[in-house]
Amino acid sequence: MSAVLVCFEPSCRATYSTSEVIYNCPKCGGLLEAQIDYDLEAAKQWKDVWRRRRMSNAPLDQSGVWRYREMLDLFGGGFENVVTLREGNTPLLNAPKAADYAGIDRLVFKHQGFNPTGSFKDNGMTCGVAQAVKLGMKRVACVSTGNTSASMAAYSSAAGLDPIIFIPNGNISYGKLAQALEYGARTLQVEANFDEILALVRVLAERLGIYLLNSINPFRIEGQKSIVIEMLDQRDWSVPDWIVLPGGNLGNTSAFGKALRELLTLGFINKLPKLAVIQAAGSSPFYDYMRQQDRSQFPAVKKPETLATAIKIGDPVSYPKALHEVTTTAGIVEKATEQEIADSKAIIGLCGIGSEPASAATLAGIKKLRAQGVIGASDEVVAVLTGNVLKDPDYIYRYHTGQLDDPHGARIVSTFGNRPIVTPNDADHIARLLGS
Repeated sequence: MSAVLVCFEPSCRATYSTSEVIYNCPKCGGLLEAQIDYDLEAAKQWKDVWRRRRMSNAPLDQSGVWRYREMLDLFGGGFENVVTLREGNTPLLNAPKAADYAGIDRLVFKHQGFNPTGSFKDNGMTCGVAQAVKLGMKRVACVSTGNTSASMAAYSSAAGLDPIIFIPNGNISYGKLAQALEYGARTLQVEANFDEILALVRVLAERLGIYLLNSINPFRIEGQKSIVIEMLDQRDWSVPDWIVLPGGNLGNTSAFGKALRELLTLGFINKLPKLAVIQAAGSSPFYDYMRQQDRSQFPAVKKPETLATAIKIGDPVSYPKALHEVTTTAGIVEKATEQEIADSKAIIGLCGIGSEPASAATLAGIKKLRAQGVIGASDEVVAVLTGNVLKDPDYIYRYHTGQLDDPHGARIVSTFGNRPIVTPNDADHIARLLGS
């Protein structure tokens, strides 16, 4: 099999070698995507190969990304540059309380928070870092609201690279920032928002020869395809009606749709599930874009606002790809308020699962789409939880103690609050308390 980078713009479709350090098409400025020339005859054996690899102790086989390496063969058949931390291998978790809350018969969460650094970013980062090593790059960089920085720091340090992280000053949870610092990344806190910093870093990367590992990097998107491949493998290739995911920079939307199209072409699935992308109401440019009749201009949000910092992005770079994937799957884009996200997060916790705030947008969106009649009560729904519950512990404490305010300073109601109780060191008092 061979692979090339192809311009995503239909009017261009220029091709480039995977050995070039490029993120956009030099001819038209469009996004790039990897295109692999699959061997359709050989692909008939892949399902069995992938299942057998689950029993292997080889590092690549133990990875929930590289186990599916035939669909990620961007390196000419050689995987010696891969650094794996046993990423992927994330579970499908049944969540009956969440299903009842949303008004559907059954809901399953694909929990990417079980990854090594606690988020879905690891699936893409292992692939992006492998490409950086292959290209001989020494320094790598990303702009991040948290999860990308943690993942890039870990994988880059493991690969012997020098990670440099740019974050919006004051707009990152300490749980995520702590990971970047612990994994040895040089961290620059810039007085600007995510989108402004990304434009800055694009200039610096070219000037200083630094490899950029944000989701504009097409190799990141290839790694994130494995989330859907593994999900369907876990479901014995039974396709759900809906796959629901949060929408920030829209890299996952791009990756999921690409994976589904490729799996359909390979004959691994017989239909496409619908993609439902859920954004935070204060950071929902893609939601607005999908409702415009004239889509020649993308309605970027200059000052996005949400406590779900992982999706606090006002000008997502991957929107052209996301538009294609949502349209191709006959999907939908919805938005959820801060209150809806906070309450949904508490419900997920009552399932014994837990997630970061951005993840809970999925449940909030499912509830709204069910109320609108878009999702049926008996529909098969898989929702993706993108990050671990400990990514933003301050949010959790403030919600349950009735101290959580939205970005405008309005108090979020602690609808499902679980306030800790202060009690004297008195057995009788505690017995009466618990008895009540």
